Amino acid sequence: MASRETIEIHGQPVTYHRMGEGPPILLIHGITSSSRTWKSVMPRLAKRFTVIAPDLLGHGRSAKPKGDYSLGAYASGIRDLMVALDLPKANVVGHSLGGGIAMQFAYQFPQRVSRLTLVDTGGIGREVNIALRAATLPGAEYALPLLFSPTLHDAGLKVRGILAGIGLRGSADVEGVAEGFASLTEADARRAFLHTVRAVIDPAGQRVSAADRLYLTRDIPSLIVWGDNDRIIPLSHAELAHELMPGSRLEIFPGAGHFPFNDDPDRFVEVLEDFIDTTDEADLDENHVRRLLLDQAEAA
Repeated sequence: MASRETIEIHGQPVTYHRMGEGPPILLIHGITSSSRTWKSVMPRLAKRFTVIAPDLLGHGRSAKPKGDYSLGAYASGIRDLMVALDLPKANVVGHSLGGGIAMQFAYQFPQRVSRLTLVDTGGIGREVNIALRAATLPGAEYALPLLFSPTLHDAGLKVRGILAGIGLRGSADVEGVAEGFASLTEADARRAFLHTVRAVIDPAGQRVSAADRLYLTRDIPSLIVWGDNDRIIPLSHAELAHELMPGSRLEIFPGAGHFPFNDDPDRFVEVLEDFIDTTDEADLDENHVRRLLLDQAEAA
């Protein structure tokens, strides 16, 4: 059973779940979600690995301060958590916003990444579901309290109706997104959500892209997992990421939506374990990254 623990970092409580023993896997959830999003796969992975799944700041049971909710700040927060937990390196798995954070983390702290797995990740192209674009519009802070009732049950019912209206009907997608958005019943959670979404999205779509620096993952074993029925971030982003990440693997889950690890947890664990078993962990330092940067500059 996963143990829920809380550690204070920079004066703010950060909650995380830990399960199992073995090489470390760090699971980074998406926007409005929490470590609970991984509940279907954590026990399976914990049979062979030490699995760490934090609640990002502004999410779940972690603090929701007024502060920096950029990808860079989240990546630094992941680094600080790893330092506090004495984890020099980890297999980093990021879903949706968490994928964007994972890419930023690999960019800022490549020496701490053993392998990189991106699951229906943000940060590749412009397209993203209209519901997230709407949250960036002026006045969204006044509309959210009307949408999200003061009880999780009532908010969950409203959110499920909204999701059906924008095309999300699969069980894993509805459960995952509804659970996340229903968490916005508290004012501090809504504030953190708006700061986070506006840091990466504008009314036209995603405004932060890692595309120009994904060549830096050349020597990091990388796996891309995507549901071919994703209505939040389209499958074309998976194909672009695969093209831009030299040597990456692409695994498409037929019939799955934005949460393929919940649509088919057994296959997800099988794919992830095979990826780890058949690749050597990265061994990067600043000099290695410097050579990649200079090689790219010469080739331009």
